Amino acid sequence: MFFTHHVLRIPFRYAKQPYAIIPYMSLKQTIETELKNAMRAGDERRKIALRSIVAGIKLAEVEQRGTPLEDSDVLGIIQKEIKSQRESIADAQKASRPDLIAASEALITIYESFLPKQFSRDEVIVHVQAAIAEVGATHPGDMGKVMKVIQPKLKGQADSKLISEVVKELLAGNR
Repeated sequence: MFFTHHVLRIPFRYAKQPYAIIPYMSLKQTIETELKNAMRAGDERRKIALRSIVAGIKLAEVEQRGTPLEDSDVLGIIQKEIKSQRESIADAQKASRPDLIAASEALITIYESFLPKQFSRDEVIVHVQAAIAEVGATHPGDMGKVMKVIQPKLKGQADSKLISEVVKELLAGNR
């Protein structure tokens, strides 16, 4: 018995490369798989965090009339969840609630595990300098032009607040 190469329908032993399918799991699929694993393991905190992401994904899909989300859209949802938890931490600090602070920090840690490695400030500076040179920006009034170029490049890899701070500094000439 010999196997056929699925694409060319030639015997496997004559194929130049072994036929292999490397499945690609989207970020949404990865999160759903992790949710199932957390449910099996009984990890309540992780289960809560992942359910909130899945709920955000489903809400966004409904808003887009059922079209599946890209990984960049899912990253945006995760970043919104992180921002929400950071606001919760600020509120909990005002109310002197260390238990809520710890819970929110744990959720942030889980959310951040799905984000790509974040750029450091120095790496953001390098990218912003390249964008400034690309646009030809010379004064702080050109900040919008620079942000329009740099935001898509650094989406999900750097905090928007950090990017805007760096752009302001560089255009003002402070650095």
